[in-house]
Amino acid sequence: MGQEFFINSQELENKVRTLLPSQGGAGAGFDLSASTQIIPIIDLTESAEGSNVRQDLQSAFSLNTITATNVQNTNNTIINTTGYFRIFGVVNTFGSGNVFFNVTDGTTTKTMYQFVGSTTSNNSTNFDFIVFLEAGHSFQVNSTSANNVTQVISRQIADIGGNLSNP
Repeated sequence: MGQEFFINSQELENKVRTLLPSQGGAGAGFDLSASTQIIPIIDLTESAEGSNVRQDLQSAFSLNTITATNVQNTNNTIINTTGYFRIFGVVNTFGSGNVFFNVTDGTTTKTMYQFVGSTTSNNSTNFDFIVFLEAGHSFQVNSTSANNVTQVISRQIADIGGNLSNP
C-alpha cells in the first residue's frame, strides 16, 4: 500500500476549480492529496465521444467526402461552410496570369497563396494545406487567365468545434 501526502497549494486548488467547476466550492476545507501508489488510468475518450476510428483514418478520402473543382479564368467559391478543410491539388500555369487562394468574409479578402504564371515557362505546382473557416467566411480560388488551370480538391476534416469528420 502506498503512502499518502497532502498538498497545500492555492495555485493547484484554483486550477482544479477551473478545470472541474462542480468541485469549486464542495471541497472547501479539504486539501489536495498525492499518493505513491500506482493507479492505472485507461483513456476512454474516443469511445465516449462516439468514435472508435483512429484519427488518421478519419481524414481518409471517400466518394462522398471530397469535392473536386477545376478553376480556369474565373473566381470560384470552393467552400462556404464553417469548419476545418484540407485543400489540395495542382496549379498548371501555361503563360502569364496568376492564381490566388483567398479567404474572404465578403468585405475583406486575404490571399493565402499566390501562383504566378510566366510567359517563358510552363509550371505545374502541387499544393496541400488546411484552412479554417468561421461563420460568414468562404474559401475562393481566382484564376486570372485562361492559360492557368487549377484542380482543387477539398475535404472537411473537422467541424467548427474541432470534432473530426468520418469519411
